[in-house]
Amino acid sequence: MIDNIVDITLLSLIAIHAIAIIRMRSLFAVVMLFGGFSFLSAGLFVVMDAADVAFTEAAVGAGISTVLMLATLALTYTPEEADKEEKAPTHKPWLPLGVVFITGALLIYGTYNLPGFGDPNAPSQLHVAPYYLGKSLSETGVPNVVTAVLASYRGFDTLGEVTVIFTAGIAVLLIIGGRRRVKPNIEKNGGDHEA
Repeated sequence: MIDNIVDITLLSLIAIHAIAIIRMRSLFAVVMLFGGFSFLSAGLFVVMDAADVAFTEAAVGAGISTVLMLATLALTYTPEEADKEEKAPTHKPWLPLGVVFITGALLIYGTYNLPGFGDPNAPSQLHVAPYYLGKSLSETGVPNVVTAVLASYRGFDTLGEVTVIFTAGIAVLLIIGGRRRVKPNIEKNGGDHEA
């Protein structure tokens, strides 16, 4: 019962963030709301017992992506333009809204044949999990089943996740470490003065 309340609360907050992001015009506020959206998504993944996905979402989505977007705002706008707002759209959003609803309907339709969350009769519980629990030690030599799955059976997937995090970290360092161009000092009369 408490899990359902937590799930509904998190999903409601995620929906509120999504609507606020769509309605907001301040670029700084949108970046901060995106960070909150990713953080709430990470919380939802924790509730669903997907700690590795939650960690990646928190690190990349809430952490590095937010820093990258804030750095982009800092590098593209002067302090006087810090409260820069997005221009109002000149077209009606009916086509994008229709695409979103059609895609959402297809995704919901695609979930009808999936087994229930935590269903003990799901194929992953009947075939994959017993195999990992029974054979991981003899096949990988690692006593911890989770480590064996992440480092051996899903080794390339884990390598890909680590590569994404590493690449994002390098991008942040390059953006933050880059120097902004300094405008030449121009006198009020319109010309450069010579020293």
